[in-house]
Amino acid sequence: MNFSPELSLLVQELAVSFADKGGRLEVLKDISFSLAKNEFVCMIGPSGCGKSTLLRTIAGLIPYSQGRIEYPDLHGRQARTGLIFQKPNLMPWRSLRKNIALPLELEGKTQAEIDQRIHEMIALVGLEGFEDSWPHELSGGMAQRVAIARSLVQDPDILLLDEPFGSLDELTRERMSEELLRIWNEKTKTILMVTHSISEAVYLADRVLVLSRIPARIVLDMKIDLPRPRDSQLRYSSTFAKAAQILHDHLQV
Repeated sequence: MNFSPELSLLVQELAVSFADKGGRLEVLKDISFSLAKNEFVCMIGPSGCGKSTLLRTIAGLIPYSQGRIEYPDLHGRQARTGLIFQKPNLMPWRSLRKNIALPLELEGKTQAEIDQRIHEMIALVGLEGFEDSWPHELSGGMAQRVAIARSLVQDPDILLLDEPFGSLDELTRERMSEELLRIWNEKTKTILMVTHSISEAVYLADRVLVLSRIPARIVLDMKIDLPRPRDSQLRYSSTFAKAAQILHDHLQV
């Protein structure tokens, strides 16, 4: 099967299992979906259903036992992925600037290249003036912005987010959702994001995938029929409420 030029990711009949008490625990079963270029897709499901496992498998951190994961060939190279976790995982002994620079240092980029990219990323996530701050001096939202910048600094084609705002208070979470949409609009990346929040998924996504309990399968792949750019007032519309209700009902499966 040829990979469509309109796709950023193709997952077909994916299965993942782990050793468990002398046997195998099947976590993911027959997972199939695709992501279009520059599409924003959210994934929800019951706690412990395997959402994070699926994201880490797509990122290449967990092996799969069946199926395939395919990325496009981009001018002779495979698409790059960036992964952002719930906790920023910043290195406490490195400044904000140095935390963002780490991936470029590991790639062996020149200092001039690093300085230019760091300047661009700090401006993108709105942290000008905090370049030399230490992680313990940052709020939760600021630290997560650093994590986003650190992932984007390598210019990934696909951004994978594992509940990136789950540890933030509700107001900060909403603000970070707005920031994420702004960054996505500026950088036009393909995004796959895991969240526990139905309202967050409806507000951010073009489509929402709903996973069942383990062994997880996709029970709903729903298009979100809301205009872009999104405005916070959409959260109070009847279309928003209807979409949230449909997703909530399918979470009971």
